[in-house]
Amino acid sequence: MTAYDDFKTRFKLLASKHRHLVVNTLSNIFTMRLIGNKTHGDLAEIGMVEFINQFMYDFRSIHVGKDKFRAKEHEEDIVIINEITKMEFPVSLKAYGDGPLQLSTDSSQKLFPFLESQGKDIVGKKQIRRIFESKEFEDFDATNIMPLIYDEKKQRCNIMIFDHKKATKKIRRIVFVDKNKRFDSLTQNVVDGKGRKHPIFMFVDFGGNYICEVRYGGASANALQRGLWTHTKNAVFYFDSLTNGWIDYSHNHTLVKLFGLALNSSELGHKLANDILQKDIDHLKTL
Repeated sequence: MTAYDDFKTRFKLLASKHRHLVVNTLSNIFTMRLIGNKTHGDLAEIGMVEFINQFMYDFRSIHVGKDKFRAKEHEEDIVIINEITKMEFPVSLKAYGDGPLQLSTDSSQKLFPFLESQGKDIVGKKQIRRIFESKEFEDFDATNIMPLIYDEKKQRCNIMIFDHKKATKKIRRIVFVDKNKRFDSLTQNVVDGKGRKHPIFMFVDFGGNYICEVRYGGASANALQRGLWTHTKNAVFYFDSLTNGWIDYSHNHTLVKLFGLALNSSELGHKLANDILQKDIDHLKTL
């Protein structure tokens, strides 16, 4: 078990025993979408860091910030430290809608060209094993991803972790799907389809069910058009929910007002507010 696996197990246990803590924090995080569509992603990082520090007693977390990791060409946003073992590990937090989810940006643009060199229809255990034993795929599960997934229409959310190990064991075919094409899971053939602007290599299991995909990796592709992706709806069997399923959330309009006041008040006011908020958090711990 890796340090991140241990953390995920502990988080899942906390979510089952003290569900109100997770519901409260995630509701506040996704309330930030009322301020801006991208605001919640950045605030999720500091919100989850504080959640770990407040409620997960054997762990502490640090918000690293994007600039440092961008300079190092890494994707992680926070660092988590196990206070017992002293093991520390970086985690990439992602706040995505219930749909496509990027697992890796593939900044070196090596995945797609490598798969191209292996053919357009890679089938069988031995062939698949050879793919994952290659140096190009050595980082397939190297990044610790913690996706906060939301379904805005139904106002529900979920922390869904893609199970790379399970996916690797179940993949039986890697098929090239060109632009304006799609993979038909019933016939397990590539057929005409509309909307796709760039080709992909799709990873499917024995039954032709979608697992993940590698998107076009050429020089003209942007970050959203390359790398390793999956889809939370289409590949639900290959996810593990740390929140033990979907959580209903509601918008906290008082929090939005609080941000407005905080931006217009002094540091003294912030210190007084912090004292009040900490007392409230301490009360939540007793419930």
